[in-house]
Amino acid sequence: MSLLTDLTTYADAHAQFSPDKLWELFDGKREFFNIAHECVDRHAATDKTALIIARADGEDEVLSYATLAEESAQFAHFLESRGVQAGDRVAIMLEPSRAFYTTMFGVIKRGAIAVPMFTLFGPDGIRLRVNDCKPALMVTNQAKAADARTGNESLAIQIHDEAFEEGLRAFPNHYHMLSKADDLAVFQYTSGTTRELPEAVKHTHKALVTLMVAALYGTGLRPGDRFFCPSSPAWGHGLWHGTLAPLALGLTVGAYSGRFNPVRLIEALSRYRFTNMSAAATHYRMVKNSGQASNYPFYFNKLSFTGEPIDDDTADFVKRTFGLEVCSMYGTTEIGVVLASYPGAADFPVKRGSLGKAVPGTRVEVHDAQGQQCPVDVTGQLMVMRRGEWIPTKDLGRMDSDGYFHHGGRADDVIISAGWTMSAVEIENVILMHPDALEAAVIGVPDPLRGQVVKAFVVSNRPASGALVSELQELVKNKLSQHEYPRHVVFVPELPKTPAGKVHRKVLRDREAAAAAASK
Repeated sequence: MSLLTDLTTYADAHAQFSPDKLWELFDGKREFFNIAHECVDRHAATDKTALIIARADGEDEVLSYATLAEESAQFAHFLESRGVQAGDRVAIMLEPSRAFYTTMFGVIKRGAIAVPMFTLFGPDGIRLRVNDCKPALMVTNQAKAADARTGNESLAIQIHDEAFEEGLRAFPNHYHMLSKADDLAVFQYTSGTTRELPEAVKHTHKALVTLMVAALYGTGLRPGDRFFCPSSPAWGHGLWHGTLAPLALGLTVGAYSGRFNPVRLIEALSRYRFTNMSAAATHYRMVKNSGQASNYPFYFNKLSFTGEPIDDDTADFVKRTFGLEVCSMYGTTEIGVVLASYPGAADFPVKRGSLGKAVPGTRVEVHDAQGQQCPVDVTGQLMVMRRGEWIPTKDLGRMDSDGYFHHGGRADDVIISAGWTMSAVEIENVILMHPDALEAAVIGVPDPLRGQVVKAFVVSNRPASGALVSELQELVKNKLSQHEYPRHVVFVPELPKTPAGKVHRKVLRDREAAAAAASK
């Protein structure tokens, strides 16, 4: 009987899929299952390269499955020596690197819970997450230690440097794993929410099994692929789709570390002959805008994107440069991938501008405000069936007459910029920390590079100036995160309000849309 990885067509995907067949792709069963074993140790007897980390400074790291297995085992023994117990949370705030991956898999081998954190978080962003997950230990570098300690004076911190790595070598290079499929393995924070405390999605080890739906049909992973994902593993796309899924299939996986440079990405994709990539639409736009892609040979047979729509100019560039249509993959951290364009499936026509069709085993519909299914081409809320209930995605959308779904915008005030999900409320709250900011409202506005960027409307008694704009931007960078600052700041005498006295962001969005239309 064929494994799901043997099937490459859309028709076969739906005809032969079953949840039980996902388990056939793994060693473990429900009574014993460990993500680190499935992603690392079961491939360690081969001579395969596990990870190629393209660094912004050009000093790439190449890591074999055997080395990753040994060094993560040593880290697991270190955690045991520190008294870290199964079920304890361990926060990891490191750039993609040998240190990051050996730490993460070492935590999971120990039976503790890995909590990846974005390295651009400021003290407030770190504090919110630390207060929520209460880690027994945070592993970071010297540069981030001060931010991690701010407001978290009792937090145990391990600096991961050369001296620490040397000490790890004293520990045994094998670790006996004992976890069950239903044990918790990873806390994944969403990159932004509409409340102050970001939500942690709590993943068990068996989440790796259901993840394979996205791997097979969203990114089109198959044995033999050389797969690259430039998204940070601090977020769901970079960790689950970009790291865990391809490693579980024994692939060579590429990651990007440091300040993003599209030319460095281009160089790595060409030099290491990657054949499959999944990235944010912004990554493709930045590669296009670099003007350098035509100077390199590429070896792709599958490409996908997620996180935001991709514009026609960029889609044209991708087709012209790589000879492929780039395939959409849609989902959320909470519900997983539910719509895809099936990269590599010769019998699936990719429809530009669409989110694709439902993945096998998943029902997706568009519902109106009364909970009824919308007719074809009528916009409503995208809903997913889970355990007999319709779950809202918090996105609007429609289904066309061919059964393809199309995105209709966010159903709340979340902003998606360059693939990052950001909260208008959180950014507003930080702006209001400035003594000269009386009121603030934040929306997303269109941007040709990032899809959307943050625009802030601020009421202030202080005269408008470039200095005040810079102060507000730096405040958000330092308090929240380096990528969430408002790239546009305008000063207004008052903000539109609802009858209940709340800021009416929709009015601001409508004004921006009208102004953009009038300027064309």
